[in-house]
Amino acid sequence: MMDKINTDLFGGRARLKELRIAHRDLDVAIGELARNPGADQLRVQRLKKQKLRLKDQIARLESALIPDLNA
Repeated sequence: MMDKINTDLFGGRARLKELRIAHRDLDVAIGELARNPGADQLRVQRLKKQKLRLKDQIARLESALIPDLNA
């Protein structure tokens, strides 16, 4: 019987939500900086790289949440 609940699944979903929010926030920040002609381009590039790292983490978590049908 399944007496234990797999809390890892819920933790993964919560982390996924956090990462998506952070990704969206970075998107907004990058958009605001892009509208400012005097914006620090180095900062913009760093934010874009950070956003890509978050996107990769999101993709890995989403992939881990998909059940393995071959098992």
